Amino acid sequence: MKKEKTLGELSQEFPDKTYKELERYRNEDRQEEAGICILGEMKKDREQNPRDKIKELEEALANALAINESHQKLNGKLQERLTDLEEENKKMHDHLNKKIEGARKAGL
Repeated sequence: MKKEKTLGELSQEFPDKTYKELERYRNEDRQEEAGICILGEMKKDREQNPRDKIKELEEALANALAINESHQKLNGKLQERLTDLEEENKKMHDHLNKKIEGARKAGL
């Protein structure tokens, strides 16, 4: 940042300017410098915000992938259990049908 010039320094630099003109010049310089500071901060924010957002999204993706993997394992176990229960149900159904057929043949 450059050093702000006083009105005395400005009057030495521009001896033909009036006090009002020097004040206006100094104020314009301040406004320009403030604008540069604001633009610099905005640029830094534009650069920083996407980096933060990318990091946040990468973390969310990693979490989602971990959850997906655990759900895949759980679904695999549930599918195995479902298959076992269907087989057991079929065996019980066949056994019950044999008993019913045996009872029918016996005349009950």
